Amino acid sequence: MTMPNNPEALLRDKINRETSRMAWTELLRHFAAGTVIVVSDDLDLVDVAVHMSNDDHAAVAQWLSENRIGKVSDAQAQEWLEADLALWAVVVRPWILVQREKPV
Repeated sequence: MTMPNNPEALLRDKINRETSRMAWTELLRHFAAGTVIVVSDDLDLVDVAVHMSNDDHAAVAQWLSENRIGKVSDAQAQEWLEADLALWAVVVRPWILVQREKPV
């Protein structure tokens, strides 16, 4: 397999490989620290992570204003805990981006 040459493609590939499913219970301490960001189902988790890694303030600000990304609420955290939910997660320091699994 050949690797892409451009930096954007390399970053996207790196982030994609670092994305994994995690139980919400494994993320609770990060939630308590206020570092977990939920990504709306209509966005691509890797795409959001790439934009955040590139400090794309315009895209992030738009998603925030549209409530398509934001800190996990207490109610959401409780619901996920009760459901013993697993989420897709990726780290974009200092944040951990999470997204519910999309239905197939």
